[in-house]
Amino acid sequence: MGRSAFRRSRGEGLFRFATTGAGILLLVIMAAIAVFLIVKAVPALQANTSRFLTEKVWTPNATEPVFGIAALAFGTVISSLLALIMALPIAIGVALFISHYAPRRLAGILGYVIDLLAAVPSVVYGLWGVIFLIPFMKGPSEFLNTYFGWIPLFAGDAVYGKSILTGSIVLAIMILPIIAAISREVFLQAPTMLEEASLALGATRWEMIRMSVLPFGRAGVISAAMLGLGRAMGETIAVALIFPATFTITLQVLSANGNSIAANIANGFGEATPIGQGALIASGLVLFVITLIVNMAARLIIARRKEYSGAAA
Repeated sequence: MGRSAFRRSRGEGLFRFATTGAGILLLVIMAAIAVFLIVKAVPALQANTSRFLTEKVWTPNATEPVFGIAALAFGTVISSLLALIMALPIAIGVALFISHYAPRRLAGILGYVIDLLAAVPSVVYGLWGVIFLIPFMKGPSEFLNTYFGWIPLFAGDAVYGKSILTGSIVLAIMILPIIAAISREVFLQAPTMLEEASLALGATRWEMIRMSVLPFGRAGVISAAMLGLGRAMGETIAVALIFPATFTITLQVLSANGNSIAANIANGFGEATPIGQGALIASGLVLFVITLIVNMAARLIIARRKEYSGAAA
């Protein structure tokens, strides 16, 4: 074996060892987090006098603790899904415009702006929501309730600016740059030969995108959407400033109801008793499980399209 071949073989072995170790380390960290959450949550769950998974009341600091995750989990999921529904189409449109429509100089500027928005701290979005969006949403909320109140989401006897819808809009603005930036990079990786072949056969630019770019980037867009959904579910400060912090389950997103697991932890941890802290940690464990389920579902969706597994990786 030559010296160059030996060096190449040794380098491949070291690289394989490093990547395997990194993967194992990641699994160990996740397992350690899960074990920590379980150990800290067990005493509070044992002291709980109600069913944790179905109870809506949250009074873990009482003499007889009563708390459950139902309302918090519902608020977390519905607000994050609403944010994803609002952000995903806009993010895909922005990504396609930057990658295939905008002039090169304008595309560079817009790409820089998108990356900059993704780096803005969440507290800035939260303060913007409190100062500007909550007062502003009073009018649109009344309009939706008046003319579209027959839809369960917009029903209700009274509407408020501080609602699940307002919090979802802030979350959508927060996750939009993340989804757009990842989708843009995925669309830019579409094979140029496929695009040129489509145009040579007489396809319009939109037909070329629909037949060549979107199918290639579908797995990457799904990954970006799941990353944005995970960010929305775990967001803390912004939603803590905006959500009404109530413990109810309702589909009326214009009412003064709504809370999330992360926001409840931020609002209640400082004044919580040991049992209350354990209850909050138990809610964090539920959020941990929800995010794992979301990511596993995304991986299953991507795995069904094996021809795009390279983009999913």
